[in-house]
Amino acid sequence: QVRLVESGGGLVQAGGSLRLSCAYSTRTSSYYAMGWFRQAPGKEREFVAGVSWSGGNTDYADSVKGRFTISRDNAKNMVYLQMNSLKPEETAVYSCAADPVLRRDYVSRWPYEFDYWGQGIQVTVSS
Repeated sequence: QVRLVESGGGLVQAGGSLRLSCAYSTRTSSYYAMGWFRQAPGKEREFVAGVSWSGGNTDYADSVKGRFTISRDNAKNMVYLQMNSLKPEETAVYSCAADPVLRRDYVSRWPYEFDYWGQGIQVTVSS
């Protein structure tokens, strides 16, 4: 079992920045690839960014490349999403998720791969 708690959401003006954090806790020694997803009202959940257990490999949705950065600190059991140049259409509930993996360098990006999800946190970008 993995427990995930997001923080750092809120209201920001277009062009601004936010840093989301995800604290994860587990009693196992498994490797977990981590990801961030978002879901806007009336839309499907979409992949935003993913990071391998090692932290050495990352993947991003095309729409956020160059503006968002995912990172992790395994010593602190934390995953971060730095979001810059935010756009109003990126208003959504952002959730972090954990995927138990066998390879430390694997990056997950499909929702079905993730077994554990946080409650989500609201990010609102005003125009």
